Amino acid sequence: MKIAIFASGSGSNFEALMEDSVIRPAVKLLVCDKPGARVLERADQFELPRFVFSASDFLNKASCEKVILEELLRYEVDFIVLAGYMRLLGETLLEAFPNRIINLHPSLLPLFPGKDAIGQALSARESVTGVTAHFVDAGMDTGAVIAQEKIEIVSCESKAQLEERIHQVEHRFYPAVVKKMMQKESKKRNEKSID
Repeated sequence: MKIAIFASGSGSNFEALMEDSVIRPAVKLLVCDKPGARVLERADQFELPRFVFSASDFLNKASCEKVILEELLRYEVDFIVLAGYMRLLGETLLEAFPNRIINLHPSLLPLFPGKDAIGQALSARESVTGVTAHFVDAGMDTGAVIAQEKIEIVSCESKAQLEERIHQVEHRFYPAVVKKMMQKESKKRNEKSID
């Protein structure tokens, strides 16, 4: 499996993935839509090829994704892992990678999709939230769930405290999910080669 990680922000989940000795050799490309994003600094230590762009440089999403797709093909990527990528994917990438794009979301989907899921959970006075790994489809956080992990909300904690606890879980949870996906893919390929 050859993986591209897409990221837009600080890159803490990107770094957690890259620090895993099983995942790291499979990652062939970092795709980032924010030229000044901190993830690019974190990526320096891994000497990973990167494709950095600004969506405003393109006429529309399709033309932007066409260029991204060319980069993915150049690195022979066959699986995409979104790690804090804050842009909805369009038809071009979704059709090129059906059921081969996953995302991590800080809620127990289908609850609280979209932005500020942690704030939404606190506003709703939930006692439990969590993290979800899911396949990406055309909707916002609507793809099939791969795995979830619950996290208790402590009544006196702030949003920042809950965010920190969720990040700690994500940094363990997401690499485990990606490794499981890699194992499934490896098993499929082995079964095909036996046939």
